[in-house]
Order: sequence, then structure tokens, then C-alpha cells
Amino acid sequence: MPRILICDDQDLMRDSLAGLLTREGHEVSAATDGPAALSKLEAGRYDLLITDLRMPKMTGIELLTEAKRLRPDMPVVLMTAFATVQTAVEAMRLGAYDYIQKPFDGEEVKLLIERTLEHARLKLENQALRAAVSQDV
Repeated sequence: MPRILICDDQDLMRDSLAGLLTREGHEVSAATDGPAALSKLEAGRYDLLITDLRMPKMTGIELLTEAKRLRPDMPVVLMTAFATVQTAVEAMRLGAYDYIQKPFDGEEVKLLIERTLEHARLKLENQALRAAVSQDV
């Protein structure tokens, strides 16, 4: 069961997204800000981080940077109500897998999460296969 960490300072958004993903069969943890999310990332393994862009204490971009330092292979999806091309380009340059604009449709989120987790799974599988082949050579 995939483990997903959601970081958003807005209770309603965080809780509704957590509920949606829990109903889809994911194990979901939540954090109210970047430092709390980093603490959870340091303490356990997650398959995906979904974070808001604008939060107090630490922005989503700052959290993305720190999350990638801690867990380079973990995909990160940014959520924002204030999407700009510049922000999207910066997020992708720093390693975000994708971003989604608020408010969003539940079906759209489910498809994005499925696609993101599948991409991460295939990437890890590819790395394992390459390692096995290099040991056989």
C-alpha cells in the first residue's frame, strides 16, 4: 500500500485530500507545515509527497528542495491556487514530478496520483533490473 504525505496549512484542503486518497486505498499522513513534513520524512518512508506551494514557515518550493535532499527518488507533487508558468518551471527544475492547480477535481487528483506512483514504481524497478544485470556481467 503506497504511503503518501500531504502537507497543507489549510485544514479543509488537507483533510479532504487525505480522505480521498485513503478511500483509494493509500496510507496517508498529514502535516500542517514544512517543518512538520520534514520531520515525518526523516522518521519514515513515503512513496509520495503532495505539498501546497504557499505556506507559513516554509514554502512548498523550500520543502521540495529539502525533501529531494532527504529522499531523491520520492516524487513530489505541488498544489497551488496561484499557478504561474514561472513557478511551474522552477518546481520542475527542482525535481517536482508535477503540480496541480486548486481547486481541483477529485478524479483529476486520483489520476495524477496513480500516474505519479506508477512512474516511481517503474523507475525503481528499472534501477533494480540494471543493478541485477550489472552484477551478472
